[in-house]
Amino acid sequence: MRLGLNVGYWGLGLTNEDQLGLVQEAEAAGFDSVWAAEAYGSDAATVLAWLAGQTSKIKLGSAIFQMPARSPAMTAMTAATLDVISDGRMRLGIGSSGPQVAEGWHGQRFPGQLARTREYVTILRKALARERLEFSGDTYTLPLPDGPGKALKLMITPVQERIPIYLAAIGPKNTQLAGELADGWLPTFFSPEHVGQFRELLAEGAARAGRTLDDSFDIAPNVSLCIDDDVDRARDALRPFLALYVGGMGSRKQNFYNALVRRYGFEEAADEVQELYLAGKKDEAAAALPAELIDMTALCGPRDVIADRLATYREAGVGTLIVTPWAQDAEGRLAAIRTLAELV
Repeated sequence: MRLGLNVGYWGLGLTNEDQLGLVQEAEAAGFDSVWAAEAYGSDAATVLAWLAGQTSKIKLGSAIFQMPARSPAMTAMTAATLDVISDGRMRLGIGSSGPQVAEGWHGQRFPGQLARTREYVTILRKALARERLEFSGDTYTLPLPDGPGKALKLMITPVQERIPIYLAAIGPKNTQLAGELADGWLPTFFSPEHVGQFRELLAEGAARAGRTLDDSFDIAPNVSLCIDDDVDRARDALRPFLALYVGGMGSRKQNFYNALVRRYGFEEAADEVQELYLAGKKDEAAAALPAELIDMTALCGPRDVIADRLATYREAGVGTLIVTPWAQDAEGRLAAIRTLAELV
């Protein structure tokens, strides 16, 4: 099981130097990859480009590039450029984001994401293979048929013959799509106890493409990490983040993370956390999260508990464990990186 570091959104709580120090420590400790996120603040591409010039071995992943923010061709250009300047270290993670960000920030309609994603990945593959870009679909048509557009091909050649594409997904249909179209899957709030149902969905998708899931398909969950001898204190450190997603990342009618927690069997808690959070009672929402749910979807507690839990992720078939370390300061996060590397 490889280790990845998620630096999350840039500029929130840590300085540039702090963040760079974490990445360089992870590289020195043997981490396989570093991943940058984006929502409606820092973008992932700029962060990865900056890190590419200050690292030498660690792979660089987008977790994720938001599809509503970029045309498929622009994403291919960005991925190819990052692959060239990093000498072949790019991992291309994409996702549809959510309706609030897609429609509120990017001005892109959210419905029809399954069909859009299928077309998006197809165009990405063609562009990165340096084929002339000709495509006719329900969402994208290249070139446009009624103008001066030409069927172009990517001007630069990526270092990797095939840049791995990862798809962020937590819903059943999107998870199937990851198995069908992608080289890897980026789940959030992944529970290794429920890997059976996830694997079934991934396998169903793979079968549609005439393939099977094997060692080349990378299950790469993003997992919060808080190492503390006091397990309740560790859980409390993670509560606000989980409450934000379960309670506030979406509306009452459409919250993918809330729906995921329900599928894990926490229906009552999902209702309570959402009602409290949307009523502005964020602290109460965080306190309402069951300890079992936190333990199921995160790495938290003393060193020996973390070690046992790592074995569970390994047995669940996780190929790359991408961790987001939580601590009060940069030194605490550096310590967490070192400890995790020792345990793995």
